[in-house]
Amino acid sequence: GITICEDIWYPAGPATVEALGGAELIVNINASPYHAGKREFRERMIAVRASDAVAFMAYVNMVGGQDGLVFDGYSVIFNQEGELLARGKGFEEELVVADLVLEDVFRTRLHDPRLRKERFLAMAKGDSPSVIVVSEEAAPPRPFLSPTFTEPMPLLEEIYSALVLGTRDYVRKNGFQKVVIGLSGGIDSSLVATVAVDAIGRENVIGVFMPSRYSSEGSRTDAEKLAKNLGIELTVIPIEPAFKAYLEMLEPHFRGTEPGVAEENIQARIRGNILMALSNKFGWLVLTTGNKSELACGYATLYGDMAGGFAVIKDVPKTLVYELARWRNSRAGYDLIPESVLQKPPSAELRPDQKDTDTLPPYEVLDPILEKYVEEDVSLEGILSLGFDEGLVRRVISMVDRNEYKRRQAPPGVKITHRAFGEDRRLPITNRYRG
Repeated sequence: GITICEDIWYPAGPATVEALGGAELIVNINASPYHAGKREFRERMIAVRASDAVAFMAYVNMVGGQDGLVFDGYSVIFNQEGELLARGKGFEEELVVADLVLEDVFRTRLHDPRLRKERFLAMAKGDSPSVIVVSEEAAPPRPFLSPTFTEPMPLLEEIYSALVLGTRDYVRKNGFQKVVIGLSGGIDSSLVATVAVDAIGRENVIGVFMPSRYSSEGSRTDAEKLAKNLGIELTVIPIEPAFKAYLEMLEPHFRGTEPGVAEENIQARIRGNILMALSNKFGWLVLTTGNKSELACGYATLYGDMAGGFAVIKDVPKTLVYELARWRNSRAGYDLIPESVLQKPPSAELRPDQKDTDTLPPYEVLDPILEKYVEEDVSLEGILSLGFDEGLVRRVISMVDRNEYKRRQAPPGVKITHRAFGEDRRLPITNRYRG
């Protein structure tokens, strides 16, 4: 029997009907998008369907990226008892081969009364399916083949592979050859550049360091070291002349006010303009570098660091960014992403001595709250019951709710959680109610 996509997800769906009609092997052709933990859930479900139908189940999953979705492969075959026989590779196309003894299904069904009873009830209602015999010729004898079997990846490798595949396919399938990334010397841009190199090759990745009067010497050396480690081209374009011109132009209008967020965001928008100018001139795709924690709280500048064509880590919380960077370093066997990048406190460097914690809670506190509110739909009361400070939780929820308008204007990016901003979680921008 043949089923398509969601046919397999329902206990009393088409697979059951085909089994009642006598199908001993059911093939499911699927495009099941990835998120962390999806493979385990999917395999448990297919095992139950195979056992309930008392039939072999061959689940054929798509591999590749489409916009923000990644299809992770991991095609599988289960026997009539719900046991895994074969598994293909994840995030990579592969021919999955296994010899199936269909007589085993017949013998198992002789000792399992469930299908006989269901078939009788279906026939009594006039729902008996038609059976079409395609060929009565027996297959020629041949040696038994060992089934294809691939062990699943550990979680961090799986997530990283999803980012690489999603980035590669977005770039290539949309006709781009090269990407350009603003390298700040920070952890986010370092991870994005590393993913890009793994996705499309070092020769196709250009880094741009755009220092301002607030950029530290450490940021410059970290950006240079990362570019050297990755083997990518690094261009330095100081933004001070443009920033100074903006301040002089706006001085009559800003007179009498204290420097603040407006002056900080001017710097981010100058950088966005430079990256988009390079994109327009040379046809490079701009990869943005914001993470999910920042996007959730609106800690990003519209038309500044949010300007670009693809947001590689927009669904990756900040704490996970660090985990992925350390995992990639361990795989490289050395500090591909410099250890100094991993150790220094995160900062946008848009004013003197700025730190992310000036505006946001520490990420190790923020991310669990965001996970509950954004990904698990837990209410304020439910989050408070877990022991979080009420004032902090209310502040985080308020930031998330207020910044939907920013997220609505963000570029697409790879989905790696079960609820990403965009298609998975899209709320009204205009909402008078404040809970």
